[in-house]
Amino acid sequence: MAIPPKRFDRPEIRFLTQPQLAVLLAAPDPARWEGRRDQALLALCAQAGLRVAELTGLNNGDVTVGDAANVRCLGKGRKHRSVPLNTATSSLLATWATERGGRQDEPLFPTRTGRRLSPDAVERIVAKYARTAASRDHTFPADKIHPHVLRHTCAMNLLQNGVDSAVIALWLGHADIRSTAAYLHADMTIKERALQRMTTANTPSGRYQPGDKLLAFLDSL
Repeated sequence: MAIPPKRFDRPEIRFLTQPQLAVLLAAPDPARWEGRRDQALLALCAQAGLRVAELTGLNNGDVTVGDAANVRCLGKGRKHRSVPLNTATSSLLATWATERGGRQDEPLFPTRTGRRLSPDAVERIVAKYARTAASRDHTFPADKIHPHVLRHTCAMNLLQNGVDSAVIALWLGHADIRSTAAYLHADMTIKERALQRMTTANTPSGRYQPGDKLLAFLDSL
């Protein structure tokens, strides 16, 4: 136990900006049953920050829409938690739940045959719509987009809107608040605000923009 753990490189946290998330949520075809299901699934995953296992384990009875809208899930360590839903996500889920029907103990996001979606199926769904989003917006980072990116997107959105890291840890179901610290390192906006407070009065605020001559020189290298 006294042997220190092996050091390793921590992967960069990937997340979507709010404009990029909007492009992804617009990718499913609302004219198709799968498209309406997948749009509700993506919106819930991105807003509630659910893990894939938590998402696939949801039943119809785990979602409350309307007043005090929330989703209840079973997370790691068999810990139950409830996450509030915003108006847009609640509306999507209300529409989907009406179309979905079924008993309270049946899966919220089923296959065509009524079976529960597998984790692999959710990964394919996210990858499929990431490719669609990239075809519509060439700035969309379609490579390496997976369901956990939506969980990171939820955390970064909360952080950038001033939510305390302890609340984010509860929101995501982290057993240790130190797990949430990685998002602080990934958020450049917080670092830029800190840098602006440190600049002297003679230093112009804002991000440095290289001139055309410098860009041309760098391109020639």
